[in-house]
Amino acid sequence: MKQRYFIAIILVLTASLAKAQTDIKDINTLFANYHEEGLHLFPTNATSIGDNRFNDQLPADFTDSYRDKLNDYYNRYLTGLAGFRRADLNHNDQLSYDIFKWRLKINVEGLMQRDNRIPFSQFTGMALTLAQLGSGTVVQPFKTVKDYENWIGRATAFSVWTDSAIIYFRKGIDEKIVLPKALVVKMIPQMEGFVTTDATKSVFYGPINNLPADFSETDKKNLTEAYLKLINEQIVPSYKKLSEFLKNEYLPKARATSGIGSVPGGVKMYSYSLRQITTTNKTADELFNTGLAEVKRIRAEMEKVKNSVGFKGDLKAFFDYMRTDPKFFPYKTAEEVLAAYRAIGKKIAPNLKRMFLHTPKTSFEVRQTEAFRAASAAAQYNPGLADGSRPGIFYVPIVDATKYTTARESLFVHEAVPGHHYQVMLQRENENLPSFRRYGGYTAYSEGWGLYSESLGKELGLYTDPYQYMQALGDEIHRAIRLVVDPGMHSKGWTREEAIKYMLDNEPISEQGATSEIERYMAIPGQAVAYKVGALKIQELRKKYKTRMGAAFNLAAFHDEILKDGAMPLDVLEHKMDEWAKKLKK
Repeated sequence: MKQRYFIAIILVLTASLAKAQTDIKDINTLFANYHEEGLHLFPTNATSIGDNRFNDQLPADFTDSYRDKLNDYYNRYLTGLAGFRRADLNHNDQLSYDIFKWRLKINVEGLMQRDNRIPFSQFTGMALTLAQLGSGTVVQPFKTVKDYENWIGRATAFSVWTDSAIIYFRKGIDEKIVLPKALVVKMIPQMEGFVTTDATKSVFYGPINNLPADFSETDKKNLTEAYLKLINEQIVPSYKKLSEFLKNEYLPKARATSGIGSVPGGVKMYSYSLRQITTTNKTADELFNTGLAEVKRIRAEMEKVKNSVGFKGDLKAFFDYMRTDPKFFPYKTAEEVLAAYRAIGKKIAPNLKRMFLHTPKTSFEVRQTEAFRAASAAAQYNPGLADGSRPGIFYVPIVDATKYTTARESLFVHEAVPGHHYQVMLQRENENLPSFRRYGGYTAYSEGWGLYSESLGKELGLYTDPYQYMQALGDEIHRAIRLVVDPGMHSKGWTREEAIKYMLDNEPISEQGATSEIERYMAIPGQAVAYKVGALKIQELRKKYKTRMGAAFNLAAFHDEILKDGAMPLDVLEHKMDEWAKKLKK
């Protein structure tokens, strides 16, 4: 009933907004309408940016019927945009025009793909996101009684989401668009992990363990009972249904191949993914060859580091040494790992001031990744809120601190400062941007900035330890390897095992780590290549303007121009940066 009511609301909203986007005279009104309608259509996105109006909603937005609504949504705003002449707009609105048009067109094309036959994987999707939201430690707020009631509404809708996911997995079975077996065997224990006979041990009981002290005793009692009922009668049965479906019905039909290119329409699907994620027209072959060249270049630099520390043996032996020698595993507790990352932030603080004109007002924290997802999670940044009510958070997955290698300086500058924290929060704090830009993102831009930030390590006073520099090179070659193994699997027919071997042969990573990475790329075709593509573009632009300007080139001003207008497709970014350079020259 809740789900049908929500869809009815969307239909009413769509009808009211459908009329006459072409009659809008101010382009920023068009952008504002688009953003507002998008919050209704994607309520968990609204929650993530601190808009709490839809915190009780959870649509199955992957269904064909929902995609029809999205198709209408995107095309209406394309029609509205056509009512404006770009040449008549100011510079900021021209940027918005270009970004908006690119986004709408790529989104419409995306709806033509049949990737919704795979509603989630071992790495991404609502089946995992729900636990993050419901844990009470991430973006879903649990501060008021209304917040607690909102979560009951959202989590109750998960049973409908589950039924829809199974229907679409079955469509995928019929159409032979299914996940690789190697991924499905990881998903089954993930789902089983949420099935418990003791609701108080569930991750979804977390908000009850942290009930605000100012709640009345009656509210505490009623909410506790409601959450026990929710977990026992809604959440646990849904995860049990998913685990049994995956184990008994889906796994036998899962594919033996590793790449999406092997499924019907997979070649076209991968081509789209590359264009959507890189925001370029680079082909799988181009990316593959760039990757081979970058791996060769970085390996040569690694040889220099290996020789500088007097290691006797080849590069692979050096990798093995760095993977196994006890001196690279200095920690006994998770808190020691977190403290080491916090120390990196303090170390670079003095140098940040001369390399950046502006820094975020939003605070920043380092935290341990929640236990329920740590085993399969990568280190990541979760954005804060521009109003200061939630900090930016660098999450570090620590399963066993004694097996955690030395905290990587390159990882900190990528995920935290000046990487994603600067990139995301400067964008979200910029009130001159329309909302679709303040809260939008492009993987090639954002991850490109993160990887570019790693290249700033020496300028920030890092990588003075040769082993830290080797780790940085390891992170860089890791992204170059992605350019090889991702198209290798999805376009050239490589197996999972071939991709894992290539990774192990070319970087200091454990077999477990390589396996997790390769399986991530199998689950999200194309996503992994965006990092290197974006970083190479930013480095190319820096080199170009430094060559042109000579001593007049100001690195802090360059960084400011890259970041101040927020995320955008790389072609739009280059055009913007060229205009900036021309003005400086004049």
